[in-house]
Amino acid sequence: MAAIAGNRRGIALLVTLSVTTLLVATALEYNRRARFTLVAAAAGRDHVTMTQMAAAGVHAAMAILAKDKTDNTTDSVLDDWADPEKIQGVLKDFPFEDGILTVSIHDELAKIQVNALVTYPDTRQFNESQRTLWERFLQFYADRKEAKIDLRGDSEPAAIVNSLKDWLDTGDDDAITGLSGAETSYYQGLQPPYPARNGPVPDLSDLLLVKGVTPELFFGTPQLPGISHFLTVHGAAPGEGTGITFPGRINIATAELPVLFALLPAENEELAEALDELRREIVSGRQKVDLNDPNWFRQVPGLAELKFDPKLVTTASDLFRVESTAAVADATTTVTAVLQRVQAANTGRWTCRILDWQVN
Repeated sequence: MAAIAGNRRGIALLVTLSVTTLLVATALEYNRRARFTLVAAAAGRDHVTMTQMAAAGVHAAMAILAKDKTDNTTDSVLDDWADPEKIQGVLKDFPFEDGILTVSIHDELAKIQVNALVTYPDTRQFNESQRTLWERFLQFYADRKEAKIDLRGDSEPAAIVNSLKDWLDTGDDDAITGLSGAETSYYQGLQPPYPARNGPVPDLSDLLLVKGVTPELFFGTPQLPGISHFLTVHGAAPGEGTGITFPGRINIATAELPVLFALLPAENEELAEALDELRREIVSGRQKVDLNDPNWFRQVPGLAELKFDPKLVTTASDLFRVESTAAVADATTTVTAVLQRVQAANTGRWTCRILDWQVN
């Protein structure tokens, strides 16, 4: 009898321990799920908060750009929209209890317009000014041996330009451009196969599909930013009838060194760095030159008589890229927007139209 009673007590103890273990495990799992739900809810709340903060930053940039248009007929890196301190001064009027907001504004017409390489509406023809610009632009990379970007064979500047023209034009498979172009028949032979765009490029990543454009050339190396840093797919303007065109003019007062190099004739390429350095000195205040003067660059020795191709340059822009980043605790959210300044026909008031909006 004692043995039976002992066995019963042992079984009861085992059952008790099993039930206790199950209850503890259930409680721990419930606690884990509760904590996960709370963390997820907090993260979701913070993401919504940061997205709204970043959106507010974009709208602040729109106000800065609209005001700038009423104050200036030209655009340069000396304007308020390009001054981080001036932008920060505007952001101080936004009473965020938590988090930090930073905004930067960049001239999108400081870049080369990809879609301007062909003429409109007949896209089967080169825009000759743009072809020269592109060849000079890619030659900048070919000359920088320290960047370790291989521009031979299909990646030679002229070969890439021919392939890009075939990618953009509507004359698919009629005839490739030169000996190095590529139409859909070439791309269908790749793995996986795909057709040529045969129209305007909607996103810069399209260029990675073009014959000769390597990831190193597109993204760059530690020594040199890739071509994607200096290109844009935006810049469309009303064309003939109901069509569009891409003027392709670049703001010489905001263009960076590789683009300045491309704008200068081959015999003056060594002056690109001098031009870039002068502009840096103007921004820092070491040189007193009015960048709003369309001929400011003539103060560079050797450029006094230089005439840029009028089809390639401008001194004003209505196209800008805004990067607005909101930070809460250790998390960040960035809204990147491409804006176009437009004037209302009935009031003459300047506002900004959103062409592209991305949240990261």
